[in-house]
Formats: sequence, structure tokens, C-alpha cells
Amino acid sequence: MLVPKARGELSEALFGALRERPSAWTAVFDADRRDREDVQIALWALYELHYRGFEDVDEDLEWHPDASRLRHELEADFELLLRSRQRRTPALEEPFDEALFALVADHDGPSVASFVQREASREQVLELLRYRSIYHLKESDPVAWVVPRLSPGPKAALMELQYDEYGCGDPNRLHAHLFARGMEASGLRTEYGAYIDDVPVEVLEQNNAMSLFGLNRRLRGAALGHLAAFEATSSMPSRRIAAGLTRLGLATEMVAYYEEHIEADAVHEQLAVRTICGSILAEEPALRDDVVFGVETCLDLEDRFASWLIEGWSHE
Repeated sequence: MLVPKARGELSEALFGALRERPSAWTAVFDADRRDREDVQIALWALYELHYRGFEDVDEDLEWHPDASRLRHELEADFELLLRSRQRRTPALEEPFDEALFALVADHDGPSVASFVQREASREQVLELLRYRSIYHLKESDPVAWVVPRLSPGPKAALMELQYDEYGCGDPNRLHAHLFARGMEASGLRTEYGAYIDDVPVEVLEQNNAMSLFGLNRRLRGAALGHLAAFEATSSMPSRRIAAGLTRLGLATEMVAYYEEHIEADAVHEQLAVRTICGSILAEEPALRDDVVFGVETCLDLEDRFASWLIEGWSHE
């Protein structure tokens, strides 16, 4: 993957420094940071240095002091933004797992899955798959950063979930591989990050939030809360999307990817909420507010993406 297209003054300066002018960091730190889309693509690229990197960026720049400084500054502002969007009190009643399930069940945001099931056109679904590919082609990787930050109980529970996500040892069953097969059968590109230049800021924020939580040890509670909400809101939407893809006659490989998640995520939600979050809160009750922060962030960012996407589709 090559460095993505710049979306403003900050990302243009940053990408230039990463690719060609490693001494030009003064321009990066002097760049305007008021454009949300510009900031988010810059942060996404800085995070990607820790995943697979870029073909046109020297691997030594992953921990370049100026790159690390900029990432720290951008993600600090991003975390403040995410926290400012919280709408609920973090003081959920006991038992925590039941309260968390109730919070998710009571959530009534716009549903991309319902739209896909009943109304979306083939072109709209292919657009959705392109956007989702930014995460699904590295599925579960952001959560993998959390594993070494946990004690034995939560770690073992998280690894049980991750083992399934990574195909139970079979590379052909890896969920990211299954999604890539579905993309290929649907006539879409399967290279990692292939559609990054096409995605809106809402998708960048979704992906950056997972990287923010996974790469910062102090936010391990938020990472697990985000995981719990993600899994708890996946099984039924996967069923609806599979039905919509079938309605439109899309590739069986793509349908199979979503069908895989109907049963798997019904199990994963119990594991993520009751066992993973339950065990870490039993050991570290002070992480409770951060777990809820992760839950709310997951729900809020999906609402923002769904609202943007459905509004655009409704005007086509």
C-alpha cells in the first residue's frame, strides 16, 4: 500500500515528510489542523506505520520522534473529541453485564443493515463494502494490541475470541481472508487499504478510534468496551446484510462472510460482555468508566457513519 492522497495542509506536509523529506517536520507542525478530514487521514497514516506500513515510506520512520510526537498530539485531541460526544452517564447499575446489554438494546440509531436488507441497490451495497474494507481487511488486528496489556483471566478470554476471528489456525478461515474472498467475487479490489482515498471522515474516525484504544495501554478498558459493543451489535445486522446481499444476487462468498458472523458473533457478544469485560472489571473496577466510554464510542461512531451514508443514499 502507498501513502494515501492528502486531504489538506497537514496531511500534505506529513506525507511529504514521510516519503521524501524527513527533515521537513517544521512544516508539519506549523500546518493548520482545523480540517477534521485532513487531521483524521493524517492520524490514520501515522497509525498505519504500526500495522503494515507503506511501500513508499522507510520502515525506520515507524518510531521517528517527530512522527510519534505528532501522533500523540493528534490522538490527544481526538480522544477529547470522542469523550465530548458521550451522552450517557458512566454509572451503569449492577450487574454490569446486564446493564451493558440493556444499554446496547435500548440504543436506537439509524441502521445500515436494515437499509441494505430492504432498500439498497447493488451499487450502494458495493459502496458499503468498499468503506467497510478499511477495517475488515485487518479484522481484529486493533484488538490484538490489547492482549499483552491484560492479566491471565481477561487475556485468556480475549484470546478465545481472537482465535475464532483468526480462523482457528486455518488461514483460509481468517475473517479478513473471508472478506477479501467476498470482495474479489464481487468484482472489488482486495488489496489492503485499496479504498482509503474514497472513504469519508466517518470511516476514518471509526478506524482511528480502534487504533487509539488498542495502542494505548491506559485505554485498554475502552478497547474492551468498544469490542463488547461491536460484537453485541453484529449478529442481527449480519443476518440482515446477508439477506440484502441475497436479495440483490451478490456473490455467495460475500454472503458467506456475513452468515459466518450471525452465529459467531452471537457467541462473541456473550464472551466479550460477560467474560472479557466482566473479568477485567472484577480485577480493575477503576476501568469501568473507560469500558463504558468504549461502548458509547462504538455506538456513536456507527450512528454517525450510518446517518451520513443513508442520507446520501436517500438523495440518489
